[in-house]
Amino acid sequence: MTPTMHIELLVEEQSAEAALRNILPRMLPTEVTFAVHPHSGKHDLLARLPGRLAGYRRWIPPDYRIVILIDQDNADCRALKRKLNKMVAEVGLIPKSKAHQGTFQVLNRLAIEELEAWFFGDPQALSAAYPKIPVHLLNRSWYRTPDSIAGGTAEALERILKNHRYYRTGMPKIEVARSISAYMDPARNRSKSFQVFREGIQEIVASREVS
Repeated sequence: MTPTMHIELLVEEQSAEAALRNILPRMLPTEVTFAVHPHSGKHDLLARLPGRLAGYRRWIPPDYRIVILIDQDNADCRALKRKLNKMVAEVGLIPKSKAHQGTFQVLNRLAIEELEAWFFGDPQALSAAYPKIPVHLLNRSWYRTPDSIAGGTAEALERILKNHRYYRTGMPKIEVARSISAYMDPARNRSKSFQVFREGIQEIVASREVS
């Protein structure tokens, strides 16, 4: 019998929740369930994280895993990752960086520099959600490396949507995240941070066999 598993995902905001609710069913086998818990931004997530982790430590079953997804923004990615790993270790949970014989409880992952880079990472999905934006435009060098788009990926996405006559009064992040993610194919996404996130999820699924 295939082992079951449950994943608890802690994210910054509701736009990440909307995207993951569409994306994760395409990445997980049916026997792996998940729940997404959004916060009111990065500061709120980081402030609440020690308490939430301590709470998980008191009751988390062996077949549960926790995923923390946070935007890098302008932070040093290594320093932010160390900070998250330290929070995890301090409450007695095992982060991926300290996995023992393939077993860990918490996976820390960064969206570099923001979640919107993942949307640029799948031009076909973005164009399918917003047909006025041609795929060939999204394949230009400016957008080809999503995690390195200058000036911020959220700003770039809002700009390109406005330029093609979408959301002239401002980008509704939750609606946009839900719309684009509905068409996303995890296997073709060219955002490096998304690929690392996907690989981490795959490792969680594989860890069922060694738990």
